[in-house]
Amino acid sequence: MEQILDRINQINDIKQIPPEDYEQLAEEIRRFLVDKVSVTGGHLASNLGVVELTMALHIALDLPSDKIVWDVGHQSYTHKILSGRKEGFDSLRQKGGLSGFPKRAESEADVFDTGHSSTSVSAALGMVAARDLRGGRETIVAVIGDGAMTGGPAYEALNNAAKLTSNFIIILNDNEMSISENVGGLPRYLSDIRTSEGYNQLRDRIRYSLNDTLPRVAKGISRAKNSLKQLMIPGMFFEDMGITYLGPVNGHSIPDLLHALADARRMNKAVLIHVCTRKGKGYIHAERHPARFHGPGAFDVETGLPLAQGRKAGYTDIFSTVMIKLARKEERIVAITAAMADGVGLKRFRNIYPDRFFDVGIAEQHAVTFAAGLACGGMIPVVAVYSTFLQRAYDQICEDICLQDLPVVLAVDRAGIVGADGETHQGIFDLSYLSCIPNLTVMAPKNKWELSDMLKYAVKLGHPVAIRYPRGEAYDGLQEFRAPVETGRAEVLYREKGILLLAVGSMVRTGEKVREILRENGCPSSLVNVRFVRPFDTDMLDELAADHPLVVTMEENVQSGGFGEHVQAYCDESHRKLRVLNISVPDRFVPHGSPAQLAADLGIDADSVAARILKIWKEDDRFAGQEDQ
Repeated sequence: MEQILDRINQINDIKQIPPEDYEQLAEEIRRFLVDKVSVTGGHLASNLGVVELTMALHIALDLPSDKIVWDVGHQSYTHKILSGRKEGFDSLRQKGGLSGFPKRAESEADVFDTGHSSTSVSAALGMVAARDLRGGRETIVAVIGDGAMTGGPAYEALNNAAKLTSNFIIILNDNEMSISENVGGLPRYLSDIRTSEGYNQLRDRIRYSLNDTLPRVAKGISRAKNSLKQLMIPGMFFEDMGITYLGPVNGHSIPDLLHALADARRMNKAVLIHVCTRKGKGYIHAERHPARFHGPGAFDVETGLPLAQGRKAGYTDIFSTVMIKLARKEERIVAITAAMADGVGLKRFRNIYPDRFFDVGIAEQHAVTFAAGLACGGMIPVVAVYSTFLQRAYDQICEDICLQDLPVVLAVDRAGIVGADGETHQGIFDLSYLSCIPNLTVMAPKNKWELSDMLKYAVKLGHPVAIRYPRGEAYDGLQEFRAPVETGRAEVLYREKGILLLAVGSMVRTGEKVREILRENGCPSSLVNVRFVRPFDTDMLDELAADHPLVVTMEENVQSGGFGEHVQAYCDESHRKLRVLNISVPDRFVPHGSPAQLAADLGIDADSVAARILKIWKEDDRFAGQEDQ
């Protein structure tokens, strides 16, 4: 039996669907999303919540001429379906397959690549300015969630948008507020009056007439009108900024949404439509546990339970456990997150020490400066944040923490290749952007035990520290090597002659495999756990340089500004006879795919690294006569 969804194969096909079939189409889209994401993993709850909103936008707008900018973009799956990409969902977030975020290269319906929060209003406002400069008439819409509205860039853009004298629509997708009885008649009535051409003309004529004849009366009426609005209109914050507020609107009623969009398109100014939706709508498990289904892996549709059972502890889990133990012993330790308590492992800390836990919302810049203030007040702040999101607080790290040499610990989660979320989420820049900052100690653990030791070291240091660790299962190998953590001291794990492997953090595990491949080919090597990227252990390098003609640096970070370049610079100055091979991520953005696939593609997996080393070993005369020792 043909489904209504079968008729959706390209952009604007939804316009051929009769209104009486909208509800059925929404149900089919939700079923499609649950079935596909249960196999591939992906963002589910946020997408289930915006099905009707996305349908209404595609019905009301003429894509791709009109434009939709999705904030973050993890709620754009229905948009992808309605713009002709439903066949690609079998490869969602897999190498070479459909991206989990908007991608301009993927479809002309995607007008802005996103993945980070609070940027949609700025980007869309820029498109509005470009439209106006070239005399265009297309409708431009920014869709931003209530969570993203905690980010500073959103308010910077709203402040700028208030000056507009042309149409611009901002949709505030509020999935925290329940939809109550007052959604409907009164808000629509107020919206109709305030957006009607006749009302606006009459208001302006009265205002100008009174200003000319009775200024005091005009001011009194204005004050009375604003007081009445404050009581009756919930969006006066936006109104006071100069942005017309419409809503709240039932985000699961396509007629209500279409009505609000029609009202908004009539206005020559910035208009905000407050839409109330339910995260996870239509799938009972996601409705009950929206946080768990924000970005699940593969799961059983009937039970909602993950298919992967028996998961080993990850680095985030280790961080979580150690933080609680440290806080028990030291009352000055406080934890800070930017709306990622679950993701960074601070949920248990929050439950045990609620007074010492701070969730500042999606506001990484504020989080870092807030931490600096806590440090000035005598606390020991630990800011847990994903590597890719810490980029947003770079100025604050430099100016507010490191310039003042404040004892703030940056727990940099998801460092290195993270996989399926793609370019916007790969943590491949942090060593470069952190290791150049004075006063900042930059570390990376080789395994779960060392992460614990580094955290204990960091909270006692009394200076800024960044500890970067990868996503996923925490390595528990090399337990026999657990030298005390000392500032700027590396750890020599295996010492031979010939090849010197300097591995940073997660690459120590790769280095072990490389060393075994080299041994199988009669090539001797030493393996060093770098530990400190800044300051790195030059004494160790001085000591080992004499019997290691080739130094191989290994890091899950881009080449430019990374650890390898620091080693190369030191060797150019102090050990010119040494040859340095830099194993790192090429200087480019890395697409989505599994970490193992991406590592192989980037040439940083064990087989690729060993092959490059063996080629040099066989061709370089300096290794002539050396054998495995």
